[in-house]
Order: sequence, then structure tokens, then C-alpha cells
Amino acid sequence: MAMKVVYLNSSILHIQMLTNTTPAQQTVFESCKDMPAGFLFYLCLQFINLSLGIPANVMVLWLIHKNKGDSSTSDIFILHLAILDILFCLMPPLELVNLMYLATGHIWSTLSFVYGVKDCSLLFLSCICLDRYMAVRHPILFAELKDRQHRKVCALAMWALTLAYAVTRCVDTVPNFEKVFIVMILAAFAFMVFCNISILWALSQSGPGRDEMHPVKKRAFKMVLIILAIIVFNYLPPVALFPFKQYFVPDVFRCYIHYFAFGFMDISSSIQPMLYLSKEKLNASLCVKCKGSCCGGKAAQEVST
Repeated sequence: MAMKVVYLNSSILHIQMLTNTTPAQQTVFESCKDMPAGFLFYLCLQFINLSLGIPANVMVLWLIHKNKGDSSTSDIFILHLAILDILFCLMPPLELVNLMYLATGHIWSTLSFVYGVKDCSLLFLSCICLDRYMAVRHPILFAELKDRQHRKVCALAMWALTLAYAVTRCVDTVPNFEKVFIVMILAAFAFMVFCNISILWALSQSGPGRDEMHPVKKRAFKMVLIILAIIVFNYLPPVALFPFKQYFVPDVFRCYIHYFAFGFMDISSSIQPMLYLSKEKLNASLCVKCKGSCCGGKAAQEVST
């Protein structure tokens, strides 16, 4: 009897026992029954995504559609990210069946594809960070490129990469394909942290002849700091743990580390739309106070939205 263990860059673990006759399949619940805390923690976060993430992302889509005449340059990436997250947030019931009751190939393939798509949400997040970085650090070039179609082309390119990654993950024919995810998340995490720290540094600089930060810059600084904290909260666990998989006891990694790390990463599908909605509420209150006039620098306004 031989055992084949397949890991996905999602939160799913498939264990298939291969025999000379009929294959017997074992669920994650059965294989981790002595260490259930990891995947139970993960399932709790997934059902938070189901109950909170879907309505929050639908609200984001509605607000972007409603305010399309006065949208920020990052909204096209936020829109596609919301669509991706809605697809992901629909999966917890099917995943619960797979983890605890069934381990069939059809369910496995469906979840494999969806979680491959979710893995690539980092691409859209990186585009959002790059757009805001350009707005603050290179405002002249940003203004020249603002009204061009390159963001739509970039979004289409991100979807092409996402679908290619998800299909490759689903068919599972590339050896050691999980290393692609590790490289991608390390590169995206470093890039997003760099962009946000650069924005924070630029916003912290006072204008000529001023000793204090402008109030609008101060609000933008706080918002970017919150965004950076959320990025670290969601993505530092997998970044810090997955490259060192070989140093963990296999059962500990399979039943604990795997699910805890992906739990923090996947809850971003609820946290990110809630952050966007909170910013929209803040921007609306500022517009009321300013009676529709521009209250500050354009770069700070782009960052705050």
C-alpha cells in the first residue's frame, strides 16, 4: 500500500490511499482527528467569509458602480478583486463536505480551481498598491497616465495569469508546483510592504516651511498604516511559515500550520471589502464637511480612496 499526499495552495489537503484494487479515500477530518484545532479554526474563518464577505463584496461592487463617474484609479482592480472574493466566499459549504465527509475527485477539482484563483488575489492587491505608490511617489507621471487604458489591460493580464495558475493547479501535472505559490506570495508580500512603507514615508514629510503634517495627509497616513497592518496580518503567517515546511513535523504542518496560515490569508476576503466600505464612509463624511470641494492634495486623495 502506498500513500499519496497532495497539498494545494488553498486550505485543502487531499489524502488518497492507493491499493492494488479499489482506492480508499480518507477525509481531512479523519486524518487529523487527533489534532482538529487547525482545520476547525480555518472553517470558522471560512464561514465568516460566507456570512460577512459576500454581502461586503457585493456592497463594494454596488458602490463602485454607483460612483463610477467619480471613481478612483484603483477601483478597477478593487472591482475585480471583489468579484474574485465573492467566488471564493461561496465555497465554504462545499469545502466543509470535502473536509469532513467526502473526498471525491469532482469536489476536489472544483475546490482546487477556486482556491487557485484565490491564491492569485495577491496580483490584484499588488496592482492596487502600485497604483497608490505611483500617485504619491510619482504624481506627475501618475497624472499623465491616469486617463489611459493601461489599467484595463493590466486587469485582463492579471486574470489571464490567474486562470492559467488555477487551471495548472487543478490538473496537478506540474511537479512541485506549490513552489510557484511560495515564490509568488513572497514576492507580492515584499512588493506590497515596500509600496506602503514608501507611501508612509512620503506622507510623513511636511511641506516647505511647515512643521506639522497637513490634516488630509495625516488622515491618508493613518489609512495607509491600517492597510499595511492588514497586509502584514493576513499574509505574514504564510510568508513566515511555508518556506520552512521541511523543518516541521509532517503531521503538525498538515493539521495545524497549513490551516492556521491559510486561515489568516483567506479571511482577507472579508477584511478588505470592510476596509473599502469604511474608507467610503469616511470620504463621504469629508465631502459633506467640505461641501463638495477638494479638501487636500490630489496624491493624498488618491491614497485615501
